[in-house]
Amino acid sequence: MKNGNIFRRGGQILALLILTGLLSACSDYETPKPILKPADYIALSENLTMPGTFALPPNAGGYERAATYYAVGVQKYRAQVKDGPGPVQYQWVFAGPEADLYDASNAKIGSHYAGPTWKLTAPGHLIAGQAFSPARTFSKNPDSIDWLLLGNKTGQEPTGTFQGVTFIFRIATTGGKAPATQPADPAATADVPYTAVYRFVRPIL
Repeated sequence: MKNGNIFRRGGQILALLILTGLLSACSDYETPKPILKPADYIALSENLTMPGTFALPPNAGGYERAATYYAVGVQKYRAQVKDGPGPVQYQWVFAGPEADLYDASNAKIGSHYAGPTWKLTAPGHLIAGQAFSPARTFSKNPDSIDWLLLGNKTGQEPTGTFQGVTFIFRIATTGGKAPATQPADPAATADVPYTAVYRFVRPIL
């Protein structure tokens, strides 16, 4: 994978953020915070260090990135009866994601929904994922959903852009955790805003 330009862009964005902070500290006036676009978040994610639990199995030809997308949406939760004696209580259980996908040109190119499934707007580009057992997760921020490594769903071949993809990384997450307050009734639902970067990786044969 040729990531030189991406790494350089990520460094430039980080430098801009630091410079903005310094200018703000030296001024009596509040400096507007820079507004980042999907492409910026994708670029910044290239500087992240992957945890050991995300290490991929050896492959003679190595691996290549099929696609990287930035997701903006919600993690959906629903109420479920909590097991245990005493009065009936409820807890949040994960129902699925609902998000828009953006590429490195800042274009909205698809959606992410329950399955989990990623589907591009153009016909013929679809992939479904499934968790490993035990789950391969990493907690970067206690206030956000975990980073997650998935495999492609057994029996459902990825198509189009995703053809040959065997691993899906969810990294650079913000938000998305279930509400701290437990649901009061069985009909309760919650949509919690989140963002993430998804990487789709396939072995080089």
